[in-house]
Amino acid sequence: MKDILLVSDNNALQQNLHTILTFLGEPCVSLSITEAKTVLESKIPSAVIIDVAAGDSALALISMYPTHPFVALNMPDPGVLSVGNLVGHISLPITYPSLTQSIHRCQEYIRSHPIRNGTVPTKTRLFRSLVGKSEQIQGVRRLVEQVAPTDATVLILGESGTGKEVVARNVHFLSERKDGPFIPVNCGAIPGELLESELFGHEKGAFTGAISARKGRFELAENGTLFLDEIGDMPLQMQVKLLRVLQERIFERVGGNRPIKCNVRIIAATHRDLDKLIAEDKFREDLYYRLNVFPIDSPALRERREDIPLLLQELISRIQGDGVSPVKFTERAIQSLMEHNWSGNVRELSNLVERLMILFPGQIVDVQDLPEKYQYGDMETFQPDYPEEVLERDAFNELFAEAASHDTTDSEGGDGFPVDATLNGFLPDEGVNLKEYLSELEINLIQQALEQQDWVVARAADRLGMRRTTLVEKMRKYNIQRD
Repeated sequence: MKDILLVSDNNALQQNLHTILTFLGEPCVSLSITEAKTVLESKIPSAVIIDVAAGDSALALISMYPTHPFVALNMPDPGVLSVGNLVGHISLPITYPSLTQSIHRCQEYIRSHPIRNGTVPTKTRLFRSLVGKSEQIQGVRRLVEQVAPTDATVLILGESGTGKEVVARNVHFLSERKDGPFIPVNCGAIPGELLESELFGHEKGAFTGAISARKGRFELAENGTLFLDEIGDMPLQMQVKLLRVLQERIFERVGGNRPIKCNVRIIAATHRDLDKLIAEDKFREDLYYRLNVFPIDSPALRERREDIPLLLQELISRIQGDGVSPVKFTERAIQSLMEHNWSGNVRELSNLVERLMILFPGQIVDVQDLPEKYQYGDMETFQPDYPEEVLERDAFNELFAEAASHDTTDSEGGDGFPVDATLNGFLPDEGVNLKEYLSELEINLIQQALEQQDWVVARAADRLGMRRTTLVEKMRKYNIQRD
């Protein structure tokens, strides 16, 4: 409902307000408090200016409809009612600045409200890079929804990896041309001498190698959208020809002389500073103003760090659909990622998620599992403390398994210690003192490890698969010392 409601039981006041708003060109309807209740049940007006001199009935009406923006008139004490939908106060006599400011606040209240008319605004299909709840990304969505129904030329600005093509596809998807083609062209990836043919097509024999006529991107995008990515890298010679097409909506194929009309919407994007390029005579100023009809700034990821948790969920679900097991992140890992500068923006985050899903499929990722440049803050590294008997059992199991793989006829194992029948799993007829045998074997292995590592205890412990403190205790137990 575009009308402004004037709610008051004072007919004279209603008439004065109605005259003022009509003079300003604002449509309005005058109602009593009782009549207003009926209207507000089914409609949300652009603003409700209510006379609070009526007392509790007027104040109750404000509290009753939290989705409606109210402006209080004649409120003796503005602090009497403090609710979010009371967006302004007007005192008599009414002034133009106070009235227009209050109406503008009502418009902002309706426009920015997350729930509009009782429904969540889901018109924009959530492409991956537009996921988030930050004010920056919500602003981009609002701009996309506003410009999409028109045929205005859109210029998308932003750093590499922020999802400029995603924004362009949103504009196309929400436009009247959504059933037409969406044709992207990377102006920086095509050599300048081939770009004209790529955009406008060519006739047979127009140049060496043109063995047949070929349609250009403008013809392929007919009744749809042509997305000119990295427009800042387009050569000056092509900028002149593009400007003519934007002005006249007519072009000719390379080598042809037949004018071809085009019905194409142009969306351009660049990560470059076009104002700087214009100052350096590397970009035409007239083309810039042709393209810059409706600019949209695609925010960098570091400017909307609060969106990173939602982006992680979206990226994981996308990659998981490719047959890779998903990962989960601890709270500390997410906080660490939110501290990063993200020079590559969403593309960098996507690459990191894919890497982690390969390294830790189906696992939980903590800070120490992240690459070093993504680790921020104090890390509490968990070092497992295995019981000594577990370490000894694993060491002996590994030892016996390795020995069993050798031929029983060998007189010496690969690690330089004697291999007899007992070590290969055969008990001698005379029997063996297992405790003494294992102690001697353990002493022998410890001495070998220490000698191989030049008696560096830490390296010898690694060689034996145990902690340094455990090896020190065994050296003390067996009185093993360097001569």
